[in-house]
Amino acid sequence: MTMQEIRSNTVLAARREEIELHTADGLKLVGELALPPSNDPVATLVTLHPLPTHGGFMDSHVYKKAANRLPALADIAVLRFNTRGTSSPRGTSEGAFDSADGERFDVAAAIEFAEFHESPALTNRWLVGWSFGTDLTLMHGLDPSIEGAILLSPPLRWSQPEHLAAWAESRKPVTALVPELDDNLRPDEARERFGAIPQARVIGVDGAKHLWVGEKYVRRVLDEIVRIVAPSKLPEGGLPTEVDASLVVEG
Repeated sequence: MTMQEIRSNTVLAARREEIELHTADGLKLVGELALPPSNDPVATLVTLHPLPTHGGFMDSHVYKKAANRLPALADIAVLRFNTRGTSSPRGTSEGAFDSADGERFDVAAAIEFAEFHESPALTNRWLVGWSFGTDLTLMHGLDPSIEGAILLSPPLRWSQPEHLAAWAESRKPVTALVPELDDNLRPDEARERFGAIPQARVIGVDGAKHLWVGEKYVRRVLDEIVRIVAPSKLPEGGLPTEVDASLVVEG
């Protein structure tokens, strides 16, 4: 067996399909679903990207790396899409940015797609929001079909106390990964503000910044995600940093 290191640009084997989401207000959104190469998924990530007016899109690097690695490494399905008016190499979603209001239809469309997908079924569905995507998660993602929420670099910019209260009442698990050096919300303040959700866990990540730049921090994020949604798939010491070269598609 020849082993190959997982680098920043490594793409591992997966069943990848381009998808379209259709919103209740009549828009078509573009996205991608990455499935494990051969097994049925043990968990599904419905990802909500950072602020599109500041460069966020479905290919924002943490999500792209999640889709490139987690189907093969942990049998986790990763659904990525562009919210309204957002562009990526996959294409441009219809509509226009709406400051977290109209995006409620986008979140609902993604959750519905995951809930009703067949062959394979996308079970154990979790929302993963990053920055702006965390506000969309907290504001619009509390759905019966969702197991819980994982929040990366939450700014709590648009989220209001009533949204936190609703998650508190739901008792669904909420985990916030907060960079030590975040420009918006740092761990101590995050612990205070997320105190409104008794079951919420705030994990401060030393040395990290809002954009999680650096392979060290991406791996920490992916390890924590797997630990939450599919703990049996996380080896002691974290996800592999090398794989059988036959699993490598690119990079």
